[in-house]
Amino acid sequence: MAREINLVPDVKAEMIKTLKQRNFAFFICIIVAIASVVITILFGVIVGGQKLVIDNKKSSLDSLSAKLGSYGELNDYLTIKDQLGNLSTLANNQNVLSRTFDILSAMLPQGPDTITISQLNVDLSAERPTFTFEAQADAGQEPFIDYNVLDSFKKSMEYLRYDYGKYVDKDGNTIPAYCMIETSPEGSILQDPERGIYAYWTINAKGCNTSADGSTEGYQKESYQDQEVVRIWRTPQFSTWYHSATAENQPFMGLDGTITGVEHFESACVSYKGNTVIDPNEPKWEQTNDQCLLVPDGIQGIKIADSSNGRDSNNNLVLRFSAGIVLSPEVFKFPNTHMLALAPSGRHNVTDSYVQIQAMFGQRANDCKEGDTGCNTNTNPQPEQSTEQNVNSGEEK
Repeated sequence: MAREINLVPDVKAEMIKTLKQRNFAFFICIIVAIASVVITILFGVIVGGQKLVIDNKKSSLDSLSAKLGSYGELNDYLTIKDQLGNLSTLANNQNVLSRTFDILSAMLPQGPDTITISQLNVDLSAERPTFTFEAQADAGQEPFIDYNVLDSFKKSMEYLRYDYGKYVDKDGNTIPAYCMIETSPEGSILQDPERGIYAYWTINAKGCNTSADGSTEGYQKESYQDQEVVRIWRTPQFSTWYHSATAENQPFMGLDGTITGVEHFESACVSYKGNTVIDPNEPKWEQTNDQCLLVPDGIQGIKIADSSNGRDSNNNLVLRFSAGIVLSPEVFKFPNTHMLALAPSGRHNVTDSYVQIQAMFGQRANDCKEGDTGCNTNTNPQPEQSTEQNVNSGEEK
């Protein structure tokens, strides 16, 4: 059996091992040095290339800047462009002050009891719009100064509502607001005594045809103010539209209030529900509007500052008072189109709006003079004088 004999001393073997480790370390250092040189060269190339690109872009930008600076109308263009960009924001924040009169027409009582405003201030700057006014209440009969008129006016705040939304065609496409005529030339709401409120769609006016192919077939057109229009009912036509099931090319109104197949008004506030328990063919319809409160705080939303006896311009006894009413901000917002204030009874004014506004306001009543027993005792010893007739009229829904 062969045997191996190690003739190398231990010191010599250790030296050989150390030399191998040294040579390996030198090899690693050489590799690292070569890699460092390569990386440095690549970095220099990249930095140099970036500098060339940046210099080239800067030259191009300087050239374009000089070219833009040569246009004398540049500042005007930039100003107009900036303003156009703000149009949508401005529109969303815009308030429609003219809705004040529609609100007052729904708010002020009509009938024997009247309230006439002598001074009105509308504040739209706060978080909630506010009406502050001086007014006079006239019971119209003995006793002429009746605090029940004012009390009834306060309690009505809880029942005031508003409504807004959009008109759509029979396919559900939104009709632009400018394509709708909602008032007569005199400014009164378009209303049928039996069928309710409606509006006219100027279907052939520019930008008003909502169909994809421009067709107007299937619509019942009529003439109004020398325009071809389609009448759209804001008040649902329950008996005509209700069916137990949908049918092609036929108006349909379900018991849940959904309406299809006919041009109509989609309310953001009012919802309808039908009940067929009594008669399956003639549902009993309920109308609800719980969200769109004209005076969100109800009776707490009106504050009576003071009240006193007085005489109006016709020398009739009236109750003078000052009040402030906090309203919903949504009722004045421009994007909320087709806004309508709703009186407690659902009454809508249908008379000449100019006469209507005139009837809302009147000369400030005078304080009771010293020795005026009738004024101080809430009775009128003089023959009853004719007061200015309130020409407003309304319809109960």
